[in-house]
Amino acid sequence: MKKLEKILKKNFFFKNDIVFLLSLKGEDCKKLFQKAREIKLKYIGNKVYYRGLIELSNNCIKDCFYCGIRKSNKKIERYFLNEKEIIESALFSYKNNYASIVIQSGEIQSENFSKKIENILKKIHQKTGGKFGITLSVGEQKKETYKRWLDAGASRYLLRIETTNKKLYKKIHPNDETHNFHKRLKYLKELQNLGYQTGTGVLIGLPFQTLEDLADDLLFFKSFDIDMVGMGPYIEHINTPLYKHSNLLLSKENRLELSLKMIAILRILMKDINIAATTAMQTLDENGHIKALMSGANILMPNTTPTNYKKNYLLYENKERTKDQARNVNKILEERVNSSGNKVCFGERGDSLHFFKRKKNPYLQ
Repeated sequence: MKKLEKILKKNFFFKNDIVFLLSLKGEDCKKLFQKAREIKLKYIGNKVYYRGLIELSNNCIKDCFYCGIRKSNKKIERYFLNEKEIIESALFSYKNNYASIVIQSGEIQSENFSKKIENILKKIHQKTGGKFGITLSVGEQKKETYKRWLDAGASRYLLRIETTNKKLYKKIHPNDETHNFHKRLKYLKELQNLGYQTGTGVLIGLPFQTLEDLADDLLFFKSFDIDMVGMGPYIEHINTPLYKHSNLLLSKENRLELSLKMIAILRILMKDINIAATTAMQTLDENGHIKALMSGANILMPNTTPTNYKKNYLLYENKERTKDQARNVNKILEERVNSSGNKVCFGERGDSLHFFKRKKNPYLQ
């Protein structure tokens, strides 16, 4: 029996198994993706859930070396959606039967920001009869703030770690308390303990990153018992310090393939979690998000941010090819999902199945 077949028959992967799988090429890659599809079908079905993405603000107190909205970037126009714009975007998703949204922004830490998010959550919760799934991805906050937002109607939180290699973390962030690896993990654990469906993610294909690093990232998701993951290929931005290392990057095609392998391995490792087909994949390949679904992902995030703001939420260069109005891409996107053998589950929140199993298992508390 070939080594690949032996590994794919295992119930758990060791680090060297994962490094081997991340090294696969050609037909062997297809076997990995096929295995991931089988696992997805068995444990969560061929379901795909939409999350209407609202990019609340590109203001940020962080100065991450890879990010286009870092606070030191003076070449972008900063914005902050007003309450009416946010609620209208949320209601667009609600009326189109998405059943869930993601509210995302740069990291802002202030009582004014906390109150604004809390008020918006309460209004969305009230206008949708409490049936709407709301994910927040707005960075590190006080535990009390997380609790307020949970009580106001948020049920999921995404806080990406970007890498679990502490040395690499320091290479892609300023070395100060605002960008502290251990604090990031502490916040992630607080979210989990408070009762959020908790998500994280990493960048794939960073300069200085190895396959061993990525294997450790996947094992971290497993050991942390995460409920949802949003990870995707690193795409450079010219107005960032990390851009000077662009010569170290894999080709865009190879970064996408590596990202698809990460999704497939994670699906096999964590069979019932939610895995997003991120926007960055579609930036590298027009059908990148569909390829992600065929590799084990089950979440799509149509961008419902008002069009005139989208051009300023550029975490990386050439962000997404779906620049049409969300109203015009719904039918096309659904057709593409159907063509991949999946089905959009309109009207279903698509909560993480893993979350509910974790909450019921006393050994996972």
